[in-house]
This record gives sequence, structure tokens and C-alpha cells, in this order.
Amino acid sequence: MKAILVDKEKNLVWSEVNDPTVASDEVLVKIEAAALNRADLLQRHGKYPSPKGCPEWMGLEIAGEIIEMGCEAQTSSNWKKGDKVCALLGGGGYAQYVSVKYDMLMPVPKGLTVIEAAALPEAYATSYLNLFIEGHLEAGDTAFIPAGASGLASVAIPMAKSFGARVITSVLSDEIAEKIKPLGADLIINSSRESVEDILRAEEERGTPVKVSMDCLCGETLGKSLPYMAEGGYWVVISTLAGTETNIQLRPLLTKGLHLVGSMLRKRTPQFKAALLATLVREVWPKIESGEIKPSIYKVLPIEKASEAHAILERGENIGKVVLTVD
Repeated sequence: MKAILVDKEKNLVWSEVNDPTVASDEVLVKIEAAALNRADLLQRHGKYPSPKGCPEWMGLEIAGEIIEMGCEAQTSSNWKKGDKVCALLGGGGYAQYVSVKYDMLMPVPKGLTVIEAAALPEAYATSYLNLFIEGHLEAGDTAFIPAGASGLASVAIPMAKSFGARVITSVLSDEIAEKIKPLGADLIINSSRESVEDILRAEEERGTPVKVSMDCLCGETLGKSLPYMAEGGYWVVISTLAGTETNIQLRPLLTKGLHLVGSMLRKRTPQFKAALLATLVREVWPKIESGEIKPSIYKVLPIEKASEAHAILERGENIGKVVLTVD
């Protein structure tokens, strides 16, 4: 089969590799679409390698068709050959085929294409994990989800809204703010001319403090904003795109009982991930099938143009997910 490999110059090359083997508890999926994540950019440059036992090439979320099943997968699951599925992977999605443990699969939601379904597993699992499990978000709470134009925010904002939360996000320009309005955020901060911490202070003063933040940016803004959270609030750090250091005032952390949490989906155990995916199918898939939550696709490209797709993410151009199709 073929997969995208990274050569010595960090170029992405559609290359011949060995066909995957299928263990007893696995199924073989013929990949039809694979979605991009910022983690792919890090992995391309050697900073985020695949976990042990996973293929070396990139790709954390895919959709396609089951074409082969191991014995345990047949007896211990309800999957069958021909089922259309999407899957959360440790790696290996930029390819024609992938072997997946049967409990890492989810059905393609009714009414969605495989391209839309490929954009679900990683982004939806990450959003649900950090908003509702780590962040304990509840209806009526205010959530701060910065980087509102990112592929992840395009999922997290509508998801939080669908469960009854009020959402604040941030972007770098009024033009981007206008583009993300359909996501439904209640307040969009233009951080190029507005201070995030000043806005969050004003929110606290008007009685709507942030209870949960799912933060992929961090940097100085984290420390400056933390004091204005609600009592018992959760600031969940999922990446550090705006900087790895910040100054934190410990007094508000203590007196308000705040929680500063680091969270990485990729480091979770297979058992945890399987339970998380089952929760997604139970709690979120009905909202997708009803149209209450809609996947946001920015651009679709053939997998041979993976370099072009990566460039879109590197420029920060996309609002929504970029997806590669596989023939």
C-alpha cells in the first residue's frame, strides 16, 4: 500500500510501505478520508512521534470502510465487513489502509459523508474530554475557547453551545471574527486590539465569569486571565502555541479554588480512549445527526497534495478542518 512518509528534507512523499497486519482484536479499514491536525505538523518535524506500536506516518483521524476483521473483533463487537466507520488513531491515517482496534471505531453519523466523518474523531474527542471531563462544563457556565478560527475551536464552540454553555473566543482580526460568527460564540475578542484579561475581568464584574477554559494558546495571557475565573473554575491547557511560560498569581488560585490542568488525549490509555469514544457516540452523535452540531470543513484535497494541506495549517488560513481524500 501507499502512505505519506517524511523525507530527510521534511518533504511529504506518497510512498510504498508494507501492508498492515490485522491482530485478533483489530479491523482493517480502507481509508477514504483523513483529517489534518496541528499535531501532524509537529510530527512532521520530529517533535510528536507516533506512540509505540503505531505506524510512523501521520494521521490521527480517518473515515472509511471495514474490509477485514480479526477473530476477536468479529466475536466481541457488532462491527461487520462493509460498515462505514470513523476512527481515532495513535498515528497512521495518511495511508490507504490502517489496522484499528475495534473499540477505537465509531459509526459514521447518519446523514454525514465520509469526508465529514473523518473530521470528527480527534477534534470531537479532544473537545469533549477537555470541556466536559477535565473542565466539568455544565449548562449555564461560561467557557473561554481561544483561537476561534482553529479546526478544534470550530468543533468545541458549537459543542459547548449545544450543551447549554455560553462561549467566549478570541481571534486576531475583525475579518476573522466575521468569518467565525456562524460557529455561534456569544462573544468574540479581537486580541490584536483588545486585552483578553480586561474582557474576562469585565465578564467577572458583570456576573458571567469564565468557569472553563480550553486553552491551546497559553503564554502570558493565561497568567493574566486566571484571576478572573469563576470560583472553582478549570483552566485546561491542551497546547502552548503562544508560549510555554507565564506568571501566575497564586493567591486567586488558592482563594477561588481554581484548577490549572494539563491534558493530552494522545497520552491516555486505550481503555480511556475507548470509553471516551463510546460516550461521544452516546452523547454527541445524536446532536450531529439532528443537525444541532455540524462539522466544519474548510478544504478537501487529495492525499497526494498533503504538503499543500499542511501549508494551509501552517499559515493559519483555515476556519474549520482540512481533509485529505484517499483513492
